Amino acid sequence: MSPNEPTPIPILDLKSQYASIREEIHAALDHVLESQHFILGPEVSALEEEIAAYSQCQYSIGVSSGTDALLVALMALGVKPGDEVITSSYSFFATAGAVARLGARPVFVDIDPGTLNLRPEAIEPLINARTRAIIPVHFCGQVADMDPILEISDRFNMPVIEDAAQAIGAEYKGKRAGSFGDLACLSFFPSKNLGGYGDSGMVLTNNPELAERVALLRTHGARPKYHHKLVGGNFRMDAIQAAVLRVKFKYLDLWTAARQRNAGNYRRLFVEHCLAAPGSEVGDYPVQLPAETGWGRHIYHLFQIRVTRRDELQAYLLSQHIGSEVYYPVPLHLQECFSSLGYFPGSLPASERAALETLAIPIYPELTVADQSRVVEAIASFFNGAS
Repeated sequence: MSPNEPTPIPILDLKSQYASIREEIHAALDHVLESQHFILGPEVSALEEEIAAYSQCQYSIGVSSGTDALLVALMALGVKPGDEVITSSYSFFATAGAVARLGARPVFVDIDPGTLNLRPEAIEPLINARTRAIIPVHFCGQVADMDPILEISDRFNMPVIEDAAQAIGAEYKGKRAGSFGDLACLSFFPSKNLGGYGDSGMVLTNNPELAERVALLRTHGARPKYHHKLVGGNFRMDAIQAAVLRVKFKYLDLWTAARQRNAGNYRRLFVEHCLAAPGSEVGDYPVQLPAETGWGRHIYHLFQIRVTRRDELQAYLLSQHIGSEVYYPVPLHLQECFSSLGYFPGSLPASERAALETLAIPIYPELTVADQSRVVEAIASFFNGAS
């Protein structure tokens, strides 16, 4: 980097986080290495107890990734070829990919343009005799509107799997993400608010029978060893990941508070620079701020702004050494691999518009107010003609 170039502001700074907990991480890893117990075991069991209590659930089952959490949750419900599962089109691929891997059909629901979470009122018209489950996605760290979803679930006796990969610790009307559905799925991918040093995930439930089934499925359906009751898979969590996560879990609420503080700073800065106003939409001001529903704790996994000329803005921020990311440039219903499902451009307009307008800017806990000021000033420069 040239001496005259500004210090880069990445979209996520895991190196700074690691530096703050380095000694604790090394001690936890040494403990696992000394034990030579690398798959499941006491570290995983301890993490399961801690995350279950934190998420207000009775049971948690550590698994190999957030993707595998979704897959094994669907398997536990008996989802099979020919079934249908209703979910959001605006999510990471795994939400629908896990459905398709079982030979079932993902049925996509459009989103609320403010929260980017699925619209509950769009679910019921899609339910038919083949519908096997509903997967609401708690996008960006804010819980979907669960009351109407659960009402539909009760009325149709339809299981709900929460995709809470981006929402550990988020709340809705006093309850934690993961405690609403029949099953819920967490991801501990390194970029998550609670991220490991590799892949891992977790399934949450308050149903003892489903907890038992998920635990059985994660070890090839074997109990006792080499005696297979079900055809499961290798969905086991590594002890090293559990040990890392147990260290980081102690700081999760502090990091969440920092993310919330940063979100508040952004809101103030965007308004001060006349780039946004509370409740404004794209076109009213250059920037539309993320919607907060007011019904619970938003953990700000992402801070997604909405703008016109999104791709141009992202390129300009890169030229200013400021990281950003598009989550997600193509909604799931328009992905090539789902072309046989019959969706077309215009099928789900809110999802498609979000894919063209949303941009995530840095929100990580270590971000300084000066960094945030530089981000907002760069966006102001872009819209004032510097680009």
